[in-house]
Amino acid sequence: MLKTDKIGLGGSCHWCTEAIFQSLKGVINVKQGCIKPDDNFSEFSEAVIVEFDPDLISLGNLIEIHLYTHSCTSDHAMRSKYRSAVYTFNDDQVIAAKQAIEMLQKEFGKPIITKVIPFKTFKLNDQQYLDYYYKNPEIPFCKTFIDPKLKILLKQFSSHVDEEKLKSSER
Repeated sequence: MLKTDKIGLGGSCHWCTEAIFQSLKGVINVKQGCIKPDDNFSEFSEAVIVEFDPDLISLGNLIEIHLYTHSCTSDHAMRSKYRSAVYTFNDDQVIAAKQAIEMLQKEFGKPIITKVIPFKTFKLNDQQYLDYYYKNPEIPFCKTFIDPKLKILLKQFSSHVDEEKLKSSER
């Protein structure tokens, strides 16, 4: 029987984040939409929920990939729409996520602003926007914003990349 776990990730456009995590070995499903963690946050923020097989890719690997594929040290003007976060589903994930971010901090020149926040509410995006990159790899948005992130993924995390999936996009 397939062992699965899930984690929420946000930090950039959910189309970008979806494409990155859909391209990984061990990722079973990526739900793209918006997350509102709790009543302390007034707005939903673009994010994904990643369902994965922890025997094939670890939570630590997913968090590392997440930090490197969005601007995790930039507190820019769009942060309410693109909250830099790891949304956890249990206490073990809280501990693991905080440890991973703390361990990875030395690899970044500025402080990582990514928050570890308990998951609460998710709104799935409209059907027409799901699987956005793999349905539309040639459109200008994908070429301009998603392709550079996938190049980082290929360069730094090639052992985790599902090459067949990326080839299917005919980039």
